[in-house]
Amino acid sequence: MRLGGNNYGKAETRLVLLRRGGERHDIVDLNVSVALAGDLADTHLVGDNARVLPTDTQKNTVYAFARSHGVDHIEAFGLALARHFVDSQPSIERARVSIESYGWRRLGPHSFSRAGDGVRTATVTYDGERAWVVSGVVDLVLLNSTGSEFTGFIRDEYTTLADAHDRILATAVRASWRHASDECDWSVSHSGALAALVDAFVGTHSLSLQQTLYAMGGAVLDARPEIVEVRLSLPNRHHFLVDLEPFGLDNPGQVFFAADRPYGLIEGSVLRDDAPPPGLAWDL
Repeated sequence: MRLGGNNYGKAETRLVLLRRGGERHDIVDLNVSVALAGDLADTHLVGDNARVLPTDTQKNTVYAFARSHGVDHIEAFGLALARHFVDSQPSIERARVSIESYGWRRLGPHSFSRAGDGVRTATVTYDGERAWVVSGVVDLVLLNSTGSEFTGFIRDEYTTLADAHDRILATAVRASWRHASDECDWSVSHSGALAALVDAFVGTHSLSLQQTLYAMGGAVLDARPEIVEVRLSLPNRHHFLVDLEPFGLDNPGQVFFAADRPYGLIEGSVLRDDAPPPGLAWDL
């Protein structure tokens, strides 16, 4: 037998950075995960840790870089960390830094409430020569109360689902998009991609969630030339019309039961015809 692919790191380092500018404060709230890979066979095979950078050190580096480098954009912060781990450690050949950024809405000069409109994400991978940057969003909950159908599907002896000509379409978007390079106006790119996703969801008369997925991914590519591939995971958050006849009431598409499971899960990618290979963008 032999040792297969492996990596290690410090997962989910919670970091809150306060920018104190007089009476007005700004808050950055992150969850940072580091994964390192390289010449680490000895620690697996014989327990020799001479080439292992402790995960506790990785955690400390995240905090130190937040102070010394600041966090203007999570993509840039991830790039700085990934390059540091590879360039400073001969045994480390590849580093991946994944970051979730939690939004806060301002209530006053130094007061905030947690935003609920999705979590911004970034994943940076660096191998000593090239860096790949994937940005994205998770838990972006969207709902169309009409403008969605699902008909014409396969029917067999186990099919009970009726055609739906006017249904609620709801999902919690998990989207990630690969950049052509590691240089970008990250804020403009992210806000533009997010707006394209939302506009496509709102503006598409959906005959299937698959069709909506393709429209959303295509909208991002149309709007943002610096993005070459979009990957989407869309759970179908089913809403079932409640039967109110036992209570002597009609229900003309007004009262629904929102089911959390089981649910349909639609996943796919949309990429440019000339998109370069993903390299290590998605996999360490």
